Amino acid sequence: MRCPHCGNFDDKVIESRTLANGDATRRRRECNGCGYRFTSYERIEDKQFMVIKRDKRREPFAREKIERGVQRALEKRPVSQMNIENLINEIEDAAAIKGKGNRELSAAAIGDLVMEKLSALDKVAYIRFASVYQHFENVEEFVRAIQKLEGTVDTNC
Repeated sequence: MRCPHCGNFDDKVIESRTLANGDATRRRRECNGCGYRFTSYERIEDKQFMVIKRDKRREPFAREKIERGVQRALEKRPVSQMNIENLINEIEDAAAIKGKGNRELSAAAIGDLVMEKLSALDKVAYIRFASVYQHFENVEEFVRAIQKLEGTVDTNC
């Protein structure tokens, strides 16, 4: 590892520690050239899977897009940032597992995962997300979604 202070490649690891969730290792290092101490982080880098869009384009999976949608749906809702982060991690993990075989997953499957997780966490956020994701165009579609959520679908709507 190159010393950020003097550029020397000769260092020693003073301390290694696995971070709380086990996804990374934190290492305290000391440069043998100048004595400068610095921290490095080691993470597993999985081969990224591709998302198949509605128009059949493929693009790399982007956690940030899920974060934006979930944050918008949960805006001004009584849900802690820790719960939101856990929800996003669960969605990302579930998507990675579903797309593991051929390293591809449809955008619709990811949207369904988000809706499933949101419905368990916050019903209002679920309806907000569903209204955008499923392109609601009138009040009846909102009513049907709410009835479906409650388990009482009225076929007259």
